[in-house]
Amino acid sequence: MSGHSKWKTIKRKKGAADAKRGQLFTRLAKEVAIAAREGGSDMNSNFKLRLAVERARKENMPKDNIETAIKKGTGEDKSGGAIERITYEGYASNGIAVMVDCLTENRNRTVAEIRHALTHGGGNLAEVGSVSWQFNHVAYFALDAAGKDFDAVFELAVEGGADDISSDDGTIEIFAPIDSFKALTDHLKSAGFEALEATLQFLPKQEISLETEKTIKVMRIIEELEDLDDVQAVFSNLHISEDALQKLEVR
Repeated sequence: MSGHSKWKTIKRKKGAADAKRGQLFTRLAKEVAIAAREGGSDMNSNFKLRLAVERARKENMPKDNIETAIKKGTGEDKSGGAIERITYEGYASNGIAVMVDCLTENRNRTVAEIRHALTHGGGNLAEVGSVSWQFNHVAYFALDAAGKDFDAVFELAVEGGADDISSDDGTIEIFAPIDSFKALTDHLKSAGFEALEATLQFLPKQEISLETEKTIKVMRIIEELEDLDDVQAVFSNLHISEDALQKLEVR
């Protein structure tokens, strides 16, 4: 997974472009709203809401926006349609499997946009279950490795329920069963470790390697999907080589 890790690190360092900050806030607001709808507005008892609000604050999302999103989730604010989470399955070019995690209030619009992005890039939308078997659904944490003792983080993570920990390119990555997500989040936080990223992800059981130019073509399709307003995250079984990473950075 080192290629995926480095690509995520590159994107994190670049940060959200000013032109996309409104789009970022829209995505964060949806996360906050659906967490509030599913578990209520009390962050002490609603772990998902607490995590969504912390992520929004980290991105400097205005307090008013966060409060409005919570009210929309609980039903106090009736504006707009009800938001639902949907994961679409499909293939990019060259048979690369993709899982597209979405939050939307209009599934017809969302599926049309995803289908267009995939078919335009030489792929296709797939039936439910035809792609997901190629992935494991896991809890994922990324920590800045600077100033941290890897062995200490390793022991702490294992105590919290992690089953895989690695360090690469200045980032410590922790993978755990999804039912350990809350416990491990609290475990890391109580030890003073702030995660750069703490999410549920689809981890490919096996990655597929392509020639560099074909890899870049698939990454462009993934980026096009990620730029859609309703898309929260895209996961694939593409192996990203060092050569492809270098060319992606300079393009």
